[in-house]
Amino acid sequence: MIITDGRGKAISLDEPPRRIVSLVPSTTESLFALGCGDAVVGVTRFCVHPADRLDGRTRVGGTKDLVVARLEALRPDLVIGNVEENTAEMFETIEERFPLYAAFPRTVDDAIADLRTMGALVGAAEAAAAWAARITAARQRLHASVTASKTFAYLIWRSPWMAVSDDTFISAMLAEAGLSNGLAGAESRYPTIEPATLSKFDAILLSSEPFPFKDKHRVELADLAGIPESRLSLVDGELCSWHGVRMAAAFDWLAQHAPGW
Repeated sequence: MIITDGRGKAISLDEPPRRIVSLVPSTTESLFALGCGDAVVGVTRFCVHPADRLDGRTRVGGTKDLVVARLEALRPDLVIGNVEENTAEMFETIEERFPLYAAFPRTVDDAIADLRTMGALVGAAEAAAAWAARITAARQRLHASVTASKTFAYLIWRSPWMAVSDDTFISAMLAEAGLSNGLAGAESRYPTIEPATLSKFDAILLSSEPFPFKDKHRVELADLAGIPESRLSLVDGELCSWHGVRMAAAFDWLAQHAPGW
């Protein structure tokens, strides 16, 4: 089997992998949902789902700080990463030793296609197709619920304040709910912003990851921006940014919550 990953690199496997290391929290969740959990021998310290199935899995470091010795000890026949979450240096180190598949979805269609591709790679094509159908159905339900368009800024970091541009998977997910990124065309995919600029957006969304925004930050930012606190909302970063099987729940969640933003 020859598969092309998100970097345009081809990966060839003679048979489905039996020892997989996942370097991406959303991928770890997806592998278990696809029925491949028993093959997952290593994960990162940020992999938290499914919580009841991860005991005993080796933690090979973080998404950006791989512990090579732990990876080598696992002798994986496939490592799965993500261009957005992992580093080129990590990939170089891994590819010297083991087969690597790296995803890089920037759109919803990319993410659905990646789920199918990964499913084929790990011998779970039927399960991946079923999940793709569930995601597509939830996506269609969301589209049917959209009644208005709003501009938004989605913040991912504090000190400095950072948001996402339209060239991100997060922005693509929110666009499905009829939301328009007010930072479209920004030079950086993750631009630094000044609080005063937030007054021009209909909704300011504060993510639970990577920076764990809390209500005190919502109050702080509203004061700095000079806008009502009601225009700022705390949102679930996993549902807004995780590609893979979580997208099915994410679209239903957006249908419920996005109209109130």
